Amino acid sequence: MTTSTKGTALVTGASSGIGAVYAERLARRGFDLILVARNAKKLEGVAHHIAGATGRTINTISVNLNEPQDLHKIETLLRTESGISMLVNNAGLGAVTPLLDSDVDIMEGMIELNVTALTRLTYAAAPGFIARGGGAIINISSAMALYPELLNGVYGATKAYVLALTLSLHKELADKNVIVQAVLPGAVETNFWDVAGGDLSNLPPDRVMQVEDMVDAAMTGFDLGELVTIPSLPDRSDWDAYEARRQAIIPNLSRKHPAARYLVPAAA
Repeated sequence: MTTSTKGTALVTGASSGIGAVYAERLARRGFDLILVARNAKKLEGVAHHIAGATGRTINTISVNLNEPQDLHKIETLLRTESGISMLVNNAGLGAVTPLLDSDVDIMEGMIELNVTALTRLTYAAAPGFIARGGGAIINISSAMALYPELLNGVYGATKAYVLALTLSLHKELADKNVIVQAVLPGAVETNFWDVAGGDLSNLPPDRVMQVEDMVDAAMTGFDLGELVTIPSLPDRSDWDAYEARRQAIIPNLSRKHPAARYLVPAAA
């Protein structure tokens, strides 16, 4: 059992899947935990298991981050609890149905959780991390941030937002000793698919990663100092090339004159 501590990690969506494995791995690394999720019974089960295996101090908070009063409760905790040194923004919803087959109210709820809640929690945590001289924010995005055509476009858009926010945070907080990371998993064997209305068995087995392998890869990426970690990407240079091309077009994204190809006579 670990006796030293690295502070407290607050993990959202921690009652199962990716969040629960993150919690267990972080506890073994010496973090105390605050676990946040809706299902109180499952959350307590995760906490009991991890506490027994690691001896860490673990608190659980059962809230629905789509409810403003519940979200504000966690924001307040992040602002006032000086022992928190890491935020893992994992809570989220998914969807696999096309736009025309989707309920817009459900899509709005997904945006509220995947985008609004994640943003508000980040805003609550970052100032305290800066004031205390450091911290870490891990945002669970998705490979669909780069491939929104594959599943539901709103889901892909929410995860693209998470990636964009992380890139911006990295630039803004780089000199303030706050580490940020975006994790972009592909298909992972969790209950995501059941909740999203999909069927994981329809995917080829060689496309589906075990959740423990995904989290271990993501944490190794964190240790390596990666801003963006794609656990299944075989060659890191592919991402580096992608990012280099993105950086290359930035100087031309805003210019005084339109590009030459657009300088054509207006239609009569």
